[in-house]
Amino acid sequence: MTSDFTEANRSDDLNVLLALLDVEQADDDVFIGQHPEQKTPRTFGGQLLGQGVVAATRSLVRGNPPVHALHAHFIRGGDVNLPMEYHITRFRDGKSFANRQVIARQKGEDIFTMLVAYQDNTAGLEHAIESPTVPYPEELPELGEHFKGYEDTIATFVNALHPIDIRFANDPTWKVREAGEKLMRNRVWMRTDGTLPNEQIWHVAAMCYASDTTVLDSIITTHGLSWGIDRLFAATVNHSMWFHREFRFDEWLLYATESPVAAGSRGIGSGRFFTRDGVLATSVVQEALIKYFPPKA
Repeated sequence: MTSDFTEANRSDDLNVLLALLDVEQADDDVFIGQHPEQKTPRTFGGQLLGQGVVAATRSLVRGNPPVHALHAHFIRGGDVNLPMEYHITRFRDGKSFANRQVIARQKGEDIFTMLVAYQDNTAGLEHAIESPTVPYPEELPELGEHFKGYEDTIATFVNALHPIDIRFANDPTWKVREAGEKLMRNRVWMRTDGTLPNEQIWHVAAMCYASDTTVLDSIITTHGLSWGIDRLFAATVNHSMWFHREFRFDEWLLYATESPVAAGSRGIGSGRFFTRDGVLATSVVQEALIKYFPPKA
């Protein structure tokens, strides 16, 4: 499997993301992933998910079953100044089923581990919950409009890589906080900022990357808090995804998230990706360590 980088209809940031996801094989079942020039305090979880699933998929040797589930645990923060090694363990190789374990390592230490399952889609029982009703993305402001006036407050987000076109169907956390409101659910349209190669793994990997954004927002907006304004610490503990149907992530999908529980300094964000015509494509659950430090009286 090789990526097609000849498509010109992509933003610079999307080209950067595709280059990051295009992990390089260094040895049998060992792949190397790089970090972007835009540095963050530690490796972005979505990058680990996306690079890891590409590495696992490149190790398939029989058939080409699609990814149907992944379950990841984040062990320690990654060093953004070093490349990431992805070590693959093969558990099963069939034409219709396959299983892989991916371990990301730096300097001999495990950073991240993920189980990836592959299975052909066959006919069977089908049902799904309905998509929320929200305005279409063309009716909503671009993400940059929400940044105006908050460039210093949320500088980490403003200066980050933006390969994903994001349109909030509700206010983002900082505007909810400014209004003195609470928000129990988050609804965000997403697609890559340009066309992806046709191979499904690029759409899966790009969704993995994007799934680690906004999924935790409902944990803090339930309490009227915001990133960048309140003193908060968040670190992902684990992340699971189930891919129910094939999709194109260069077309609009609605990421509908909420938080069913927060306790013990941990919170869960639950999300679902719906296609524009309302079909449930992917389900997501993420658990994170969340700590809030109230202002001193």
